[in-house]
Amino acid sequence: MTLGIVVSLFGLGTALVLLFTLAIYAVPFFVGLTVCMWAFETGAGVIGAVLVGLVAGVLALFAAQLLFASVRSLALRAVIALLFAAPAAVAGYHVVLGISVLLVPSEAWRHVFAAIGGLVVGVSAAVQLAAFAGAGTQPTQVTAGRPDAKFTEGAGPDQPRLPSRSTARLPAPSSE
Repeated sequence: MTLGIVVSLFGLGTALVLLFTLAIYAVPFFVGLTVCMWAFETGAGVIGAVLVGLVAGVLALFAAQLLFASVRSLALRAVIALLFAAPAAVAGYHVVLGISVLLVPSEAWRHVFAAIGGLVVGVSAAVQLAAFAGAGTQPTQVTAGRPDAKFTEGAGPDQPRLPSRSTARLPAPSSE
């Protein structure tokens, strides 16, 4: 009896970890599946349809990440994140609702937990999209020099600019 409860909780935890990890792939999966079904219906065959659907799903994911990373407008970024978060939230809602049937006897509480789970999964997908899109960007390196230093002439853009001799001196130690 106790082993069954432990195994059930482990399975539930594994399912939820997979749900949060794979939430960002809901839209590319649906795009790939739709293109796969279209390709099959147009006569591409099973292998051709699967390959075309796989390529379409991967392209959808990378296009969204590239678009999210290149757009600077917060409103457009929010729209792109919402396009990824909404299907993930719906999938999360239904997964949590299905799991809660096993654990929660009240129908109303099942929907409450499912709504909270859907919201968390949707936010997780939006955060993952932002993290994936920002993973390729490099932080800008800022260098600061002494304000009183004169820099050497003729230093190129990729050469470090070393300060030349400065006329500013530290005060002599006082002999008090």
